[in-house]
Parts: sequence; structure tokens; C-alpha cells
Amino acid sequence: MTLITAKWSLTDYHQMIRSGLLDDRSVELINGEIIEMSPEGVAHSFYCRGTAKYLRSLLGDRAEVSEAHPITLPNNSEPEPDIAIVRTPDTLYQTRHPFPADIFWLIEIADSTLIKDLGVKRDLYALAGIPEYWVMNLQTSELVVFRDLNANEYRAEIRLSSGNISTLAFPDLSIDIAQLFR
Repeated sequence: MTLITAKWSLTDYHQMIRSGLLDDRSVELINGEIIEMSPEGVAHSFYCRGTAKYLRSLLGDRAEVSEAHPITLPNNSEPEPDIAIVRTPDTLYQTRHPFPADIFWLIEIADSTLIKDLGVKRDLYALAGIPEYWVMNLQTSELVVFRDLNANEYRAEIRLSSGNISTLAFPDLSIDIAQLFR
């Protein structure tokens, strides 16, 4: 016997949120499935706050740095990346979450979620056309950078544990890898 999973649309998901059905549940919608999110550990929380603060200081008013808020993607997905660097002004997001065209790059901070972030999330973000995706691997203090989007896949994977990196959206910006892991 083959089991068929019921898929949820963004409309269904938003109705569940409005009705309170998902209150007190830490979930996100991925490819039409409501996925329970892992509890946030102390290290994860620390690095998320520190990285967001550092990026805000570098970016100034050039972009919004959004922490753990939903983004709306095709394929009935509304994940909550740890950090999303999105277009300004923030008033764009009074009536909707950021869409792929609004997103410069995404960052997931990974410890217990490393396999999901390097697999499911990477594929989801590539399929949505997100030009750049970073995974901060807390287990190895390594930044994994995915770029060079082609046919809904990232062709480049760069692993860095030191030095500086510039983003595709802001090539003049120099981000110190060590500062991300402080």
C-alpha cells in the first residue's frame, strides 16, 4: 500500500495561523508540509544574535537584516531562516513576508540541524532562486557558502573557516569569517 501525504497550500497554512491552530507550535511550511522546527539551543541563539548585529553594523541602511521571520517561497513554502538579508524599506513587509525577489542572501545557523540545512533547505532556496545561501556550521566553525545558481541548483560550494568574504549583492562589503563565529 502506498501512503499519500496531504499537502498544504500557503492559503491553508495562513488560515491555520489566523485561526490559532498553530499557536504554541514552532513550525514552518516546507514544500507543502508543516514541519516541526528544532528547539533553539543557547549557542544557536547566541550566534544568531551576534551575526545579525555584526551584519547590521556593516550594511547600515543598505538592507534589512531579519532574524527568524518567515519568507514566502514558491512550492507552498514559508520557511523561517535564521537570518534573511532583504531589500529596504522595511515597510515592504507590512502586508506580506519577503519574496525571493526581495532576498539578497539567507543564513542558517546549524548545529543539530546541519543535515537539514545542507540538504533540504539548500535545495529549497536554490529552487526558489535565492542567489546566495550561507550555512554557519557551529560544529566546525566553518561557513559553507552556496552560489552560482543554475537550473535551480547551486553549482558552487565554498567552505571557509578564516579570512573575509564578499556577498554577491554587496561586492564592496568585506565580511570577516572569524567575526561571525565570535
